[in-house]
Amino acid sequence: MTEAILRVAFSGPHVTIQDAGRPGLMRYGVSASGPMDRQSFKLANAVLGNPPGHPGIEISLGGLSLRCKSGAVTLALAGGGFIAETPDRKLGAWNVLTLRAGETLTIRPGPWGSWSYLAFAGNLQAESWLGSRATHGSSGFGGGKLAMGQTLTITNAQALPNREGPIPCPIWARPRHLLRCTLGPQDRFFNTETLNTFTSARFEMSDAFDRMGLRLRGPSIAPTAALSIPSEPILRGSVQVSGDGTATVLLSDHQTTGGYPKIATVLADDLDAFVQCRPRDAAMFQAITPAQAIAITRQNAIRFAAFEDRLRRA
Repeated sequence: MTEAILRVAFSGPHVTIQDAGRPGLMRYGVSASGPMDRQSFKLANAVLGNPPGHPGIEISLGGLSLRCKSGAVTLALAGGGFIAETPDRKLGAWNVLTLRAGETLTIRPGPWGSWSYLAFAGNLQAESWLGSRATHGSSGFGGGKLAMGQTLTITNAQALPNREGPIPCPIWARPRHLLRCTLGPQDRFFNTETLNTFTSARFEMSDAFDRMGLRLRGPSIAPTAALSIPSEPILRGSVQVSGDGTATVLLSDHQTTGGYPKIATVLADDLDAFVQCRPRDAAMFQAITPAQAIAITRQNAIRFAAFEDRLRRA
């Protein structure tokens, strides 16, 4: 069996092992987790011919440095405008390269984006929890956060020189500032003026941003009714509003229930691109009907499947 052994020379905060996540467990209080930008994660695996949910590494703005101790493995880096450096070359994200024994790969933030994904032509060994190696944010169960000095083992490691080179970065993978959403399920707790403010005002991403959610700065959109609704299930993409009128967009490691009213839910495709924004970037919301949301989602699924298939066959 061919193995590649990598040592973590440096790892920033929120750098974790992720796979496609663990859906279907919210009734037990366990969020799905998985990658923040699901589409970029899938494309990193696709270009190597991996299954869509193959485990890889999610890299935050803190960056990551890996030193290959033995063996060789081809890697794909997709998502965000990050920079990848080895001793003899400097590349942008959206590239495939091979890391060999003695070489160090350093990945750091570039001109845009907040998350990037490292996929391997081989099997990244990691702890599994409830059937998934995705890192569960609040507990750390699953593959876990990467730490300096940690050793990563890639079994069935392959060097694929024919796959090396740039990956086309689709325009829809870049940061998105206009978010399409469907109003509700608690839009009845907001008056007409507040709803109009929500869909016309400019908001700004704050520094309160992690895998659980992203708090926005902007005009108050406080609910008019008392915050006394029973706790109920919460979805990724829900825009939850606290009593002081602050909106928070819930993300991969969101809590599974909550009692704050949700003014809207962001489309999944827009959410994947939205998480590539950075603090102080602008955000605006555009309300659409459920029928429009379904049509857009179906159209985007067809577009994504065609692009993913081209990468697999490239």
